[in-house]
Amino acid sequence: QVQLVESGGGLVQAGGSLRLSCTASGRTFSSHAMGWFRRGPGKERQFVAAISQGGSWTDYADSVKGRFTISRDNAKNTMYLQMNPLKPEDTAVYYCAARPQGATMSIKEYEYHYWGQGTQVNVSS
Repeated sequence: QVQLVESGGGLVQAGGSLRLSCTASGRTFSSHAMGWFRRGPGKERQFVAAISQGGSWTDYADSVKGRFTISRDNAKNTMYLQMNPLKPEDTAVYYCAARPQGATMSIKEYEYHYWGQGTQVNVSS
């Protein structure tokens, strides 16, 4: 079992940047592939980025490729999402998620078993 807590959301102008953090409880963080998802106003939750257990492999949604960077620090039980430049369409609640121990990273929401409560990101034009 792993518990996830996101932080770092807020209000920023278009073109600005934010860094989200996801901190996990327990001692198994390094064995979980991780991902970021988001739900915009009136939209379904969608994939943003994923990272393998060791951090060597990453994947991104086309809409954020080249603007967002996912990373992790296993010694700190923390995953990050660096976002810049931000656009108004990035406004959403951002969720971090963990796959079961040992499972490969995925872009599919239903393959993630553990979820944080979400952090709100608002990008003004």
